[in-house]
Amino acid sequence: MRSFLKEVIDDIQTKGLDISQLTFILPSKRAGTFLKDILSHAVEQTIFAPEILSIEEFVESLSDLSYASNTELLFEFYQVYKKLTPEPQQETFDQFSKWGQLLLQDFNEIDRYLIDPDHIFDYLKSIKEIHHWSLSEEQTPYTKNYLAFWNRLKTYYKAFRDALIQNKKGYQGLVYREAVNGIEPYIGSNKDKTHIFIGFNALNKAEERIIQELLQQELASIYWDTDATFINNPIHDAGLFIRQHLKHWPFFKKNEMSWIGDIYRSEKNIHTIAVPKNIGQVKYIGELLDTLPMSDLKKTAVVLGDETLLMPLLNSIPQKVEAINITMGLPLKSVPLASLFDLVFKIQKNHNNTLYYKDVVAILSHSFIQSVLTLEETNYSNQIINYIQSNNIVTISVEKLKALAESKHEVVSLLFESWQDSSEKAFKNCSQLILTLKAQLDLEKSKNLLALEYLYRFNQIFNELQHYNTKYNLISNSTTLYYLYKELLSSETLDFKGEPLQGLQIMGMLESRVLDFETVIISSVNEGILPAGKSTNSFIPFDVKLENGLPTYKEKDAVYTYHFYRLLQRAKNVYIIYNTEPDVLNGGEKSRFITQLQIENIHNLKHSIVVPKVEVAQKQPKAIRKTESVITRLQQIAGNGFSPSSLTNYVRNPLDFYYQKVLKIQSFEDVEETVAANTLGSVIHQTLEDFYTPYKGQLLTKAHLKRMKTLISASVTQHFKEFYREGDMTKGKNLIILEVAKRYISNFINKEIETLKAGHQIKIIDLETELDIPLDIPELDFNVRLKGTVDRIDEFDGTLRIIDYKTGKVNQGQVEIIDWEDITLDYNKYSKSFQVLAYAYMLNGTERISQPIEAGVISFKNLQGDYFLKFGKKPSSRSRDKDQSITKETLDDFYEELKKLIIEICNPEIDFTEKDVS
Repeated sequence: MRSFLKEVIDDIQTKGLDISQLTFILPSKRAGTFLKDILSHAVEQTIFAPEILSIEEFVESLSDLSYASNTELLFEFYQVYKKLTPEPQQETFDQFSKWGQLLLQDFNEIDRYLIDPDHIFDYLKSIKEIHHWSLSEEQTPYTKNYLAFWNRLKTYYKAFRDALIQNKKGYQGLVYREAVNGIEPYIGSNKDKTHIFIGFNALNKAEERIIQELLQQELASIYWDTDATFINNPIHDAGLFIRQHLKHWPFFKKNEMSWIGDIYRSEKNIHTIAVPKNIGQVKYIGELLDTLPMSDLKKTAVVLGDETLLMPLLNSIPQKVEAINITMGLPLKSVPLASLFDLVFKIQKNHNNTLYYKDVVAILSHSFIQSVLTLEETNYSNQIINYIQSNNIVTISVEKLKALAESKHEVVSLLFESWQDSSEKAFKNCSQLILTLKAQLDLEKSKNLLALEYLYRFNQIFNELQHYNTKYNLISNSTTLYYLYKELLSSETLDFKGEPLQGLQIMGMLESRVLDFETVIISSVNEGILPAGKSTNSFIPFDVKLENGLPTYKEKDAVYTYHFYRLLQRAKNVYIIYNTEPDVLNGGEKSRFITQLQIENIHNLKHSIVVPKVEVAQKQPKAIRKTESVITRLQQIAGNGFSPSSLTNYVRNPLDFYYQKVLKIQSFEDVEETVAANTLGSVIHQTLEDFYTPYKGQLLTKAHLKRMKTLISASVTQHFKEFYREGDMTKGKNLIILEVAKRYISNFINKEIETLKAGHQIKIIDLETELDIPLDIPELDFNVRLKGTVDRIDEFDGTLRIIDYKTGKVNQGQVEIIDWEDITLDYNKYSKSFQVLAYAYMLNGTERISQPIEAGVISFKNLQGDYFLKFGKKPSSRSRDKDQSITKETLDDFYEELKKLIIEICNPEIDFTEKDVS
């Protein structure tokens, strides 16, 4: 393959031009690097290198202005805005910056296309006057302000332009307009200079004027990189601009165009590959590169339609690729440090000296902060997080955080202290934070080179913002600072250093201009990305743009069409990859470029759909073998005593029993922003224990119960403070849950009063009774005990009742059984029955009770009718008869099932096998 740049140099040499005396002008700096390489191989004798410029550099040299950054332009524009806008109508810099950037883009377009500013702004003003929403003779203040804004646009433009020219600065459009004014003096002083324009396509009016003027004066040649296929087809967007140049430029009425090639129709291997998801695309590119020979990688380019895929792509490059050259740079907004500053700014947004725990934990968990808050063996970051979680803190003060950080309190101050909406304090804190991070990273500099580079670039951003604020004094609060910081961050990249002419080339679509590769891999070829589609970010309506010859989305689409087809023009192998999955922002539709290639039918396209390899296999339940150490631990548990809840946990899922009882792994307890169910249960249990304890051994009276009702509010509130620690119970869902707890207890005591009124007697025997008995299991050669705590034991009309409180909803069917074998098989149906029978068995084993026994549940969500839900044994599911007394026969039958369950748990031959509990 002979590249376009090589063809140009060969043609220049054929014409006998002195290359060292030429000035080459290309679309980008990158193209200039490749041109130098081609020159070094094409020129045999030693010569001085010719002048090689990008079009922007060349235009800047024609003008007396230098390019200003977007941020500087915004500050400068606001100064002009304040002078020309009456004070009552003035917006703050924060408000102005949201639309000021948009207006700057319009100014830029107007100047690049050499539009008469008076004409277009008067035109816009007239349109707005016709269409203003108030047609009454008496205009409202809003209407007047709205129309006044459009009337002032021309004044803003002129004053802003004059201010920039005075400072020798300009946005791109202004530099281009001034360059057009400077072309005649330039020609006068450079009559012997020859300019070679290479590889241009879409030119704005200023560029056209400059190039045509040089061509007319015979001081320039221009080489177009296009193909007859695009030029000869009047509706092909890849040739749109060059067809217009051919038609309208006077130069081409007497001169032929160099060149219109006929290479595109040559044989190519074009593959379109449909891949689900963005990450799937970069993984596929990695596999594709792995299949290419090493010699081909030097002539291969990966062009990213979506440049945010750079980092995933770099992580997918196969190991055999030794050299990579990345043109586009890593967007700073994608580096880990950006997320830290986002979190710091978020903290400041509504800072009132108490901070939401999730915001605090997010910062303390950040990788950059973890190392800074570690001193010797103490990680203060984790200590503070543990304190917040263990004390259930939803909001925490900065003073408390500083106290917890001890010797690292200064770092905590930098991260969490209020900036008091002061930009000066914000700059100071951010700079100090960067220096603190740098000092920590410098301790192991060799391991942290990339992180230090991040810090350096962020330090530059804050220094630049501080410089502008010192000069213009417009950043008055942290909100404005954050907006400008994000604006600056979005355009900043971390540039990679490498050998630009070696290895695999990774670039964006615009960086591919003028360059040719044998193998091209293009990703994200989806509508909305390639091409970008319609965009209306402008104050100038579509019809006004058409009227004045300004570019619309149609022209922008044609630019991308040209770049896309130009990549294919000389390539031999082309891989076009697109995302198949629908997405809210980008859609899942493949690009019209792919459809166009199919309709043109010039090349045979190979279509593939790539999907991740999915192993179709049944999920195997996890099984844990009982080793000697596990058996030893089980014997320990058995000796200490199995509790009914641990046994039902085994029935539910043996793996949970293994983790919690054998390995002693406790479930992670996050901060309870809303009171958890177990906390609510603990509060109700504790409150009822307090109420009934003074009456142990006594018959309850209505007076006792009525007195309890007066204590509900104080007691429940007190216990919530104990269990919920520093959690807030004064508002939101927590306040509702507090009231629910009070209502549960009140309803329960009302039921007790109704029971007494009906003539029944209730005598409190014991509360929160701890039971612990030995179990005789001859099959096991070690001691086994059963232990548990009964919520309440009372005597109801002479019958002993064993009661378990439940704050959740329990139905009568959940405390009844039909077949004894089922009690250790189905957790959902029989766990309540198992627990109350275990309590009855333990109580009988402790005291050998002779009187009738009943066992059951009181459900605070189900206090209808007979609120004590008694255990019962039924002969069949349809039978209404049931035996609700706890007899010796009942306890013997339960013991047999209990014994089988414990033997199974301790059997070394039976693994702990996972159950599906979903």
